[in-house]
Formats: sequence, structure tokens, C-alpha cells
Amino acid sequence: MSMKAPYREPLVPVEPGPRVVPEPRRRGEDGGGECGVCTGFAADAVWSDEHFSLHPPRTCSLPGTVWIASREHVDSFRDLSPEAQAAFGPLVARLEDAMLADPDVARVHLYRWGDGGAHFHAWLMPRPLGMVEASGMMLPLWEDVLPNVPDDECRAAAEKVAARLEV
Repeated sequence: MSMKAPYREPLVPVEPGPRVVPEPRRRGEDGGGECGVCTGFAADAVWSDEHFSLHPPRTCSLPGTVWIASREHVDSFRDLSPEAQAAFGPLVARLEDAMLADPDVARVHLYRWGDGGAHFHAWLMPRPLGMVEASGMMLPLWEDVLPNVPDDECRAAAEKVAARLEV
């Protein structure tokens, strides 16, 4: 398999900028703006249970992309209640099965970035069947440069994933 960046060569490495200490506050932290999950700014959930809610992104280029948010306002996986921690793995497994039920999905990638908002959330992105250049860490780069599809298409794909969770 050959991963490939979605950019023309040559890419030129750049030096990182100066470190910013203290770091800027994230959304949901004191002084960092409101939490999008708690204030309802995030797209409405397509599924939820007592521990998590499932959302489509506001914009996406890979329909079927979803993100899980904890119902508890906590920063990280380590801060979740033991019950939510125990529920996370089985939920991710069920989501992967639901996403792989789409015959156009080859793999499901799970990502957790913690820099935007101070509310635990993780992303699941479907790698389209045959799109081997987007393997591994290249998938979010490709997702960023591919043309976005309409939000209602992203939502409809997320609703299909959610419906498969109920089966």
C-alpha cells in the first residue's frame, strides 16, 4: 500500500514557530470561549445514550465521518467516569461495524485530537474503498483538501451509521 500526501512535490519542511507559553485557552475552558457541545453549536446528534452522543461534522468531504462526544463535560479520556470509559471501546467497535457495513468503506480510522475544544470527543473517518493513497495518517490530510459535500449529505450518511447501531 502506498500512502501519498494530497500535495504536489516538492514539499518543503519549515521550522516550527516560537513556542506559545502559556498556551491559548481552548473552547470550554475558562477564558477560552463556550463549549460547542454544551452550548448546542455542534451539529445535532444523530444518536445518543447515557454516556455519548454521535454527531456528523458541520462540513465534510468524506460522508460517513462522525464524531463521538462524551455527555460528561470532561477534557480527556482519563477524566471520563469509569462507566463511560468502559462503554467507549464497545461503542467504537459497534461504530466501526456500522461504518464498514457500507460497501464503499475499506477501513475506519479513529482519531482523537485535544487542541480545539476542552470536551472529550473522538473522530471516526471512513477510508473509501480503493483510495489507498489516503491510508493511515494521510486520511485526514485528504479529507481536508477534497471538496466538501453538502451538509445534508454528511448528515444523511451519519444517520445511516446511527441506524446501523440500533440493529
